[in-house]
Amino acid sequence: MTLKRRPIHAPRVLNEAYDYDRPVPFSRGMRLDWNGASALLISGTASVDENGATVHAGDLRAQIRRTLANITELLAVEGMTWRDVVYTRIYLRDIDRDYDTLREERLLFFEEQGIKTYPASCCVEARLCRADLLVEIETLATVAP
Repeated sequence: MTLKRRPIHAPRVLNEAYDYDRPVPFSRGMRLDWNGASALLISGTASVDENGATVHAGDLRAQIRRTLANITELLAVEGMTWRDVVYTRIYLRDIDRDYDTLREERLLFFEEQGIKTYPASCCVEARLCRADLLVEIETLATVAP
């Protein structure tokens, strides 16, 4: 079995971490291909724009939507959709305050995407890399022949 891997990019919605004022050594995601199957491991993604700036500071619902849109684009550039997502890990700055809003927004988003079988998921409270970020999501998507 030969495993091929390469970084994925979605410059239309997200810049690269190495383009930040203080470069950060990570890829937006990695694509793994083997025996006709593929997996995308998408790094923690937040409400960040194509210039690396936080968008929607202080607005959790808008940050969730932008984060999901960024992930949607990362999936799309690799020919995948949310139907291919099998796992998410979600980080909230304040889980007690924000979990119900996250749940509502995810349910709406999955309904809009026509998804009835939800991915496995974990949600934890964490300090995020920027004080103005309220949510960050890691994603694993797979496709098989």
